[in-house]
Amino acid sequence: MTFLSETLAAVKPSPTVAVTQLARELKAKGRDIISLGAGEPDFDTPDNIKAAAIAAINAGKTKYTAPDGIPELKEAICAKFHRENGLTYTPAQISVSTGGKQVLYNALMATLNPGDEVIIPAPFWVSYPDIVRLGQGTPVIVEGERQLGFKITPEALEAAITPQTKWLIFNSPSNPTGAGYTRDELKALTDVLMRHPHVWIMSDDMYEHLAYDGFQFVTPAQVEPELYDRTLTVNGVSKAYAMTGWRIGYAGGPEHLIAAMRKIQGQSTTNPSSISQWAAVEALTGPQDFLGTRCEAFRKRRDLVVEGLNGCPGITCAVPEGAFYVYPSVADCMGKVSKGGTSITTDEEFCTALLEEEGVAVVFGTAFGLSPYFRVSYAESEAVLKEACLRIKRFCEGLKDG
Repeated sequence: MTFLSETLAAVKPSPTVAVTQLARELKAKGRDIISLGAGEPDFDTPDNIKAAAIAAINAGKTKYTAPDGIPELKEAICAKFHRENGLTYTPAQISVSTGGKQVLYNALMATLNPGDEVIIPAPFWVSYPDIVRLGQGTPVIVEGERQLGFKITPEALEAAITPQTKWLIFNSPSNPTGAGYTRDELKALTDVLMRHPHVWIMSDDMYEHLAYDGFQFVTPAQVEPELYDRTLTVNGVSKAYAMTGWRIGYAGGPEHLIAAMRKIQGQSTTNPSSISQWAAVEALTGPQDFLGTRCEAFRKRRDLVVEGLNGCPGITCAVPEGAFYVYPSVADCMGKVSKGGTSITTDEEFCTALLEEEGVAVVFGTAFGLSPYFRVSYAESEAVLKEACLRIKRFCEGLKDG
């Protein structure tokens, strides 16, 4: 008998967390490190949101709350869904958790049984497959079409569905690629799902407010209202409102699913931080004008990074529709040897050598299910991004044939 769970053996530590932590450790040792691994805006939480949290503390709102959210926050979330997505939910259909990741975790733990399959388009956020495995489900990876900006086709989705399929996890704009599905592209996918009434949709909309060049965000239940009763629409305040450390995610969905998720949460963290919840109320109900300003700042950074990376020998980088990531290919760098003597045969070796030789931390594409690529988070200042691109170019220029 082994002491640790056999289920845990199938789960890997988060590579994005690992890269970010390694960058911190190297900085602490005095290394000059540029960390582009974490999906975390460099902007501060807006002052009105911080003030709401301070007011909550001063008012003594520091006790336990209902397991899945205070009524005021649930009402604010209902209003947000109606205002921005055309979706009507009641507070009983809303779940608030300690970050979007816990929302996903609760939903999968509450619904998966051994043998259940979950379709995950690749490239994917690193945690999707491992949370599925923790729930004893089976991830079914469907590779996005590279020439279509890493998006999956209706035909590929149809081919992946089996009688065992329970969920499709859908993420647009995407982490790690920034790819966004247009209304027509999403409608083609929802048409497939309409033919398979046993398949539920988990829509991760975390990057909703980070869309560029006129791209119009839409969510599945908005595009196909008949899917409303089997869709969990997931969002949070981490990215758009620069509240990563506050840890508030939320979802709207069928009441029986929300109740099951509440049961899971009641036996894990119970409620999210009371103070963070009051801050999230202000985030969703307070001024929203800064969202456009920050989105434009991210667009400029995207353009800077795409241009900089496409100027690096051996790298090609597509222009994404949203989020704050790019996912450049390093296929033409494979088989090379770095100036420091590292043979580059995988994207992980590329990223490791880049960190060791130039002090730039990025996340290798294998972690996201598609190689040979790497993910760059451009949620940093323009000055930092320019320096990072210069270092990456210098690294690539130093690569020689093996």
